Amino acid sequence: MIKRVVLFVLDSVGIGGLPDAESFGDINVNTLKSIATATENFNIPNMIALGLGHIEGVDYIPKAEKPLGAYGRSLEASNGKDTTTGHWEIAGLYIEHPFKTYPNGFPKHIIDAFEAKTGRKVLCNQPASGTVVLDELGDEHVRTGNPIVYTSADSVFQIAAHEEVIPLDELYDMCQFSRDLLRGEDQVARVIARPFIGTSGNYQRTSNRRDYSLKPFDKTVLDYAKEAGLHVKAVGKIVDIYDGEGITEDVHTKDNMDGVDQTLNYLKQDFEGILFTNLVDFDAKYGHRRDVEGYQKSLEEVDARFPELFAAMKPTDLMIILADHGNDPGYKGSDHTREYIPIMIYGEQVKAGVDIGTRKTFADVAATVSDILGIKATPYGTSFKKEIL
Repeated sequence: MIKRVVLFVLDSVGIGGLPDAESFGDINVNTLKSIATATENFNIPNMIALGLGHIEGVDYIPKAEKPLGAYGRSLEASNGKDTTTGHWEIAGLYIEHPFKTYPNGFPKHIIDAFEAKTGRKVLCNQPASGTVVLDELGDEHVRTGNPIVYTSADSVFQIAAHEEVIPLDELYDMCQFSRDLLRGEDQVARVIARPFIGTSGNYQRTSNRRDYSLKPFDKTVLDYAKEAGLHVKAVGKIVDIYDGEGITEDVHTKDNMDGVDQTLNYLKQDFEGILFTNLVDFDAKYGHRRDVEGYQKSLEEVDARFPELFAAMKPTDLMIILADHGNDPGYKGSDHTREYIPIMIYGEQVKAGVDIGTRKTFADVAATVSDILGIKATPYGTSFKKEIL
C-alpha cells in the first residue's frame, strides 16, 4: 500500500514538440534534446537508470539495461504552454480557454489604475526578457523609483523593483493590488513580484520572487487529498500556482538545491498524503535566458541528488518525476515551448521497466494519485496505477 506520493516537477524539462506545437509558434522544439546534444559530456546517470532513454522519442539519451522505474510521456490536453496551465492539468483540471496575454503591453486603463494606486509611473509595459529589462531599465528605475512592469508570451503581469528602492512589502502590496485588478476581461494567470539587487551593470534577481495566481476554477486532487484528512506539503512555487488551495503546509525555496533540501526535510517527516515540489531554476534561470550550458549543469546537479531522495523514501512512498511544459534553450526567443513531458515513477512497490506509453493528458497523474491514495478523483484523467504497481 502506498501512503505518500511525491510529485517532483522539473520545471520546463520538455522532451519534444507536441503534434500541435507549430500552432503555438514552436517548430522542431525539444528542450531535453537541445541540452543533451550540446556536448558529449552530459551526465545524468540517475535519470538514465530510471528509464528516461526508454521513453518514446527520447532517442538522444542512452537506454538503461534494466530501468529502475516505470516511465512514459504525456501530451498536454489544455490550451496553453504556461506554468499555471501545466500544473493545473497535472492536478486534474482541463483548461479549455487560454489565459489572456498582452503581446502589445497592458492597455491604458490598467496602467492608469496601477499608477493611481501606487503613486509611481510605470517603466517598460511591453513583453520583455526579465534579465534584459534589468540591463535596459535598471538604472532608470533606481534613479526614478518607478517600477518596471512587463509581460511575456505567457499570461503574466510582472513587476521588477530593486529591493533598496521599493521595499519588498511595498512590492508585494503592488502585486496584490494588481492581482485584484487583473480579473474578468483583463484576467491574467499570474502577477509576479520580481525583486532584484545590485548596481549598474550588475543587477541580479533575488529569491524573494512571489507569484500571485488565480484560484483554480474547480477542485483539484490536492483539495480532495486535504478534504480526506491527508497532508499536502508544497515545496517551491507550488503554493503560489494554486493560490494556496488544497495545500496544508508549504515552504518557498531559494534555488533548485534548496528545493531538493526542503523535499528531503519533508521526506524525513512521518505523514501521509502528497508532497509536491517544483524546481523552477531550469525554467527561470536557464530556459527563458536560452542558456543551454547553464541548463545542462543544473540538470546534472539535480540528477546527482536523486540517490539522496530515493534513500529518504519509505517503502510506502512513490515518486513521480515529471515536467509542466517545455522551454527549449536552443530555440529562438525567450518563451515556453509546447512539448511532451517525461514521466518517471520510482518506489519499492513500482514495477520496474514498465512503459506507461503516451498519456493523453497530464491529468492522468492526478487520476493515478487519487487512485493510489483512495481519494475522490477529478473528472479528467485516467489512472495508470494498475500498470505500475
